[in-house]
Order: sequence, then structure tokens, then C-alpha cells
Amino acid sequence: MLTDVHESADVAKVAEVVDILQIPAFLSRQTDLVVAAALSGRAVNIKKGQFVAPWDMRHAVEKCRQAGNSQVFVTERGASFGYNNLVVDMRSLAIMRKFAPVVFDATHSVQLPSSTHGDEDGHAVSGGQPEFIPVLARAAVAAGVDGVFMEVHDNPKEAKSDGANALVSTKLREVLKEMQAVHAAVEKAHATP
Repeated sequence: MLTDVHESADVAKVAEVVDILQIPAFLSRQTDLVVAAALSGRAVNIKKGQFVAPWDMRHAVEKCRQAGNSQVFVTERGASFGYNNLVVDMRSLAIMRKFAPVVFDATHSVQLPSSTHGDEDGHAVSGGQPEFIPVLARAAVAAGVDGVFMEVHDNPKEAKSDGANALVSTKLREVLKEMQAVHAAVEKAHATP
């Protein structure tokens, strides 16, 4: 079980009931939070901020390790590409794998943050391009990631959160088979002299 933790003061209580503490993307550079999570003794997943270069994630990982916790990995979720758009630079996966295991978040990477910004009194709502989830998931597996995260829902339009960038559950089996096939092909290519 894993969940985000947002404040250092909450780490101890949350660590009592979860296996992995996640540092949210927008808090990935908060030293006190990263160190508190590391000191909990739980594994720590640091979500790469969309504003952080992949090589700069080494600093967050090192904060964890310097606090005595080597159970740390990072999650790629895309990078800001102008307003209301994210893009995934597949090079970031290889760069970050040099210093930590990497999970690829295939669904948040297709999010269009606050793309429906509403009027002056309206709420900003994020959109998404879920049709690209399979493409990015296959590419990440081909790049050698250590894991893939996907938000899946039976009816994304009714989801309470992240519905615009969730994979419809009826497509999950096909996407998993495609990722397994890519993984097998990569393993075979590496095994062949």
C-alpha cells in the first residue's frame, strides 16, 4: 500500500499504515519532507516534478540515501511543455535509472493540466489524452523502466479524480499484453550476442 504524504508532521502516522510513502511531484524538492519520509524506514517514491530536470532528481534521491534509506525510487510523469501540456522525454528514464529505479506513470503523463480553465468564477479542470497511454507505456517498457503505473477506471467520465487521463478498464488487458511483448522482445535482444 502506498500513498502521498504532504507534510513532514504527517509522515510518522502515515508510515504506520503504508508500505511506501510517496512524495508528490510538486513537493519533490522539499528537503524536510524527503528526509522525514526517508527516516520513517519505509520505501520512498519521489514523483518527479514536471518542472524538474531528470538529472536533478539525483539530489532528492541522495537526500533519502543520506538519511539512511536506500529504498528509494522515482516516478516519471512528464515535463511541462508550454501551458496546459506535458511531454515525456524518454531519455529521462535512462538518465534517472543511473541513480535509482524508475517507474513510469503512463496516465499522468498524458494529462493536460488545467486545460479547461473556466471563466473568472469557474474552476480549472485538467484534461487528458488517454489514447496515448498505450503508446507511452510501450515506449517506457522498451526504454527499460522498472515499473509502470496506470490509473484505470470502469467509467473514466465518472471518476472522482483523474478521469480525463485514466485508462478504460476494458483496455487494460490489451495494454498489459503489449507491454509484456515489448519487454520480452527487449530481453531477447539483450540476450542475443
